[in-house]
Formats: sequence, C-alpha cells, structure tokens
Amino acid sequence: MTTIHDQAPAEDTFELVYQCRLSLSRQTIVLVADLLRAHLKAIGSRWRKLPPGKIALVVLAVLRHVQRLADMAGGNDVSPSTVHRWVWEVIELLAARAPRLDRALKKIAKKGGQVVLLDGSLIRAHRRTGPDNRRNYSGKHKAHGLLMLGITDTQGNLLWVSAARPGRSSEITTARPNKIVQKLRDHDLAALADLGFVGLDDDPAADDRPAVITGKKASRNKPLTPAQKQVNQLIAAERAVCEHAFAYFKAWRTLTKVRFDPARVTQLLRALLVLTRSHVTR
Repeated sequence: MTTIHDQAPAEDTFELVYQCRLSLSRQTIVLVADLLRAHLKAIGSRWRKLPPGKIALVVLAVLRHVQRLADMAGGNDVSPSTVHRWVWEVIELLAARAPRLDRALKKIAKKGGQVVLLDGSLIRAHRRTGPDNRRNYSGKHKAHGLLMLGITDTQGNLLWVSAARPGRSSEITTARPNKIVQKLRDHDLAALADLGFVGLDDDPAADDRPAVITGKKASRNKPLTPAQKQVNQLIAAERAVCEHAFAYFKAWRTLTKVRFDPARVTQLLRALLVLTRSHVTR
C-alpha cells in the first residue's frame, strides 16, 4: 500500500509567487524604511539581502496579514530565520518610539483637552503548558490571553498602551501599577471608562474632582434608576470612539492570537501603537 509519504512530487513542479495588497498608507511604509535605514547606518551594516524599503514591506506584511515566515522567505529568496530577525529588529526600533503615559497626557493637556478615554482589551494568546497556563486564562472572556489598557483622545486617536499583563488580571489591577489616576490628576485630566474600572479612583477626598468617571453598576437588590441608566448610556455613547480606536489597533492581525513568548508581547504592542498612530489619525 502506498502512503502519502511514499508519493513523489509531480513532474515539472515549480514554486509560484502571488501578489497581495497591503492596505497601509505610504507614510507608514516610509516610517519603517527610514527607521531601518538609519539603524543600519548607525550599526555600520554595509550590506543586506534586500534594501530597507523591501525589508519594511516584508515586515509589515507579516504584522498586518500574519503571513508565514517561510512563505515570505520563499518569495524573497531569503531564509525564514532572516525574516524572523528582520521582524523583531523592526519591532524593537518602533517600540523605542512609543509614547509614554506622562508625555501622552501632557500633550493632551497642552492642547487644552480635558477628557481622555480609558479601556482595556484581551489579546488572545496560545494556550501554554505548566503554571503559565492558568495565569493567562481570563475568566471574563473564557479564553487564554494577555490584558492591555489603552488611552485615546475624544477623536479616537490611540495615545498610549500599557504593558501586557496576565489574562487573569482585571482592569483595575492592571491600571494601578501604571499610576493612571495620579498622572491624570497631575495633568488636570479626567478619563471616561466602562464599568470594569469602577473603584479605580477610590480617593474620598477627590469626590469633587474625580480622575476616572464610570457608570453605575446595578446589584441584585438595588436596580438602577432611570436617571442612572441614562447616565450609563451617555458615557457609553462618548466612549464609542474608543472602541473604534481599539478596532483599528487590532486590525494588525498578528494580534489575532499571539503564539510567541508572552514576555515579548509588550514590545509588540508598543511597536503596533506607533504604526497605528502613523496609519490612522483623526
């Protein structure tokens, strides 16, 4: 009996290369190419298999469309390990340009802004074995992943993303190490957030100037009043642009399910933040 492993490939077979449209702005591709070109000059690299512009295109295709490294390598006559090295080289360069929380809030305050939008999102991750399996499991989403927070302005421009935390973390436990409440007060700003952030701003002395504004939660014995329901609807309407910002951010399909070391996800998020800000500006 002949098995599939005993079958020889058909005669006159050859590799085919197909084209795929990469829906990114010219500004984004130029940004990556210029960063890479400056980096190669700084380290004194005199030769690469492909020019910086072509390398930028390969890397962006991997991040945007999750193209397999072996496929991208075969189409460009390089090895998969070379494409892997290019991807992480560009990620490191972009992550170094990601804005930090203080600078992002200072920029909003300088422009006369008074309100920002705060939200959290789960980045799905490959299920791991051992103790890391449980800590990355989100009971809220019933899936394995890593939790991140993001801040946008009122136009829906993503300003900042936090470090990735284990999926079992809540939005509040992720926000407190970043000192979001204190930094909002330092810049005289307030943040609109969903019900997952109820209790984050628990300072009774600042009731007249809350840093985080959320809706009201109903309990089993205390339903919401019509006025409280209307307040929740108004907050949700104002936060709609924040959901749009996260949708643009997750358009990078490499975030569909992270399959590499979770310790490197923070670096990936910061790199994609820079790319998103370059590609989408409202």
